[in-house]
Amino acid sequence: MEEITIHTEFIKLGQLLKLSGLCGSGTDAKFIIAEGLVKVNTEVETRRGKKIVHGDVVEFDGQKIKVLADV
Repeated sequence: MEEITIHTEFIKLGQLLKLSGLCGSGTDAKFIIAEGLVKVNTEVETRRGKKIVHGDVVEFDGQKIKVLADV
């Protein structure tokens, strides 16, 4: 499981997918999320603006990312 540290209280799901390199652009993230291909804490998430906070685990395409907040 990859870990990504953010320096704010939260990051939006679409931004996290771009930051982690799981998608190449915001447009890609928008479609991937809308199609129900992304899970947040084991639940399918279809909102690109979903706030991801410290401790959340995001899954896409067999990869998992744990978010750590350094605030």
